[in-house]
Amino acid sequence: MAATKTKKSTSKFSAAKKKEILADYKLAWLSRQISLIGRKEVLTGKAKFGIFGDGKELPQIALAKVFKNGDFRSGYYRDQTFMLAIGAVTPVQFFAQLYATPDTGLEPHSGGRQMNAHFGTRLLNDDGTWKDQTKTKNSSADMSPTAGQMALLLGLAQASKVYRNEIALSGKEWKKF
Repeated sequence: MAATKTKKSTSKFSAAKKKEILADYKLAWLSRQISLIGRKEVLTGKAKFGIFGDGKELPQIALAKVFKNGDFRSGYYRDQTFMLAIGAVTPVQFFAQLYATPDTGLEPHSGGRQMNAHFGTRLLNDDGTWKDQTKTKNSSADMSPTAGQMALLLGLAQASKVYRNEIALSGKEWKKF
């Protein structure tokens, strides 16, 4: 028998990059499964209404990679993969939202008062004090009409500019906005 030569593997990716790619794939797969299961729950009558983000997994994972603490998302109601990627929603919380669970411990976005996939992060702590929004990834609550989100997005951009440039807001108490 002739000896076979073994070809040396020349991967373009480091071990860390391979791990990141696999984690991204797992996240995309999880989000797609959430969509499929959620749609099944709606179609079988177990949940009354559902909005799901299947088909948008890859661009949302890419966006999550550049989204930093202090940034605000003026979202689209199919951003479930993005919200999973930044840690703002878990599968349990997503399904609690689908069933309109009023417990904010299970459904922190609106306590069951909005349609599912209308994500919003809380700006206040449980004691009523302001959270430091510069240390969190923030999301304004979604609205269904996509064009309606533009005014909200522009308002968030204007507020950001005012907070950065207004001298009266430069005191220590304003540093968390």
